[in-house]
Amino acid sequence: MEIVVSPAELPTAEVRDLPKDGLVLLDVREDDEWAAGHAPGAVHIPMGELPARVGELTDLPDDQPIHVICRSGGRSARATAWLNQSGWDAVNVAGGMGAWQREGRSMVGEHPGIEPEVI
Repeated sequence: MEIVVSPAELPTAEVRDLPKDGLVLLDVREDDEWAAGHAPGAVHIPMGELPARVGELTDLPDDQPIHVICRSGGRSARATAWLNQSGWDAVNVAGGMGAWQREGRSMVGEHPGIEPEVI
């Protein structure tokens, strides 16, 4: 997935501006990053697998954009650009999961007894 896009052309949202409920969120981080901590209710498709698994997104509500998140915003920006060029309505989440955590948003992890974290 080699997409280059100007940041001015990319739909972007700040974590603080995202709704607390009903958000359609796609996490494109790697499996270990997801397992360490992610947003509850997010869908996980690592960026490298997105072209092959994009069909899974048809199960998501289509009345709102897909907000795409990674650790800091770089991978999600590329994934957002690719999704938009492929006909989806996608928005990059600025600052990624780092910003999500700094804003005090809820996180869950895959390791019982270990506090969720962004790695």
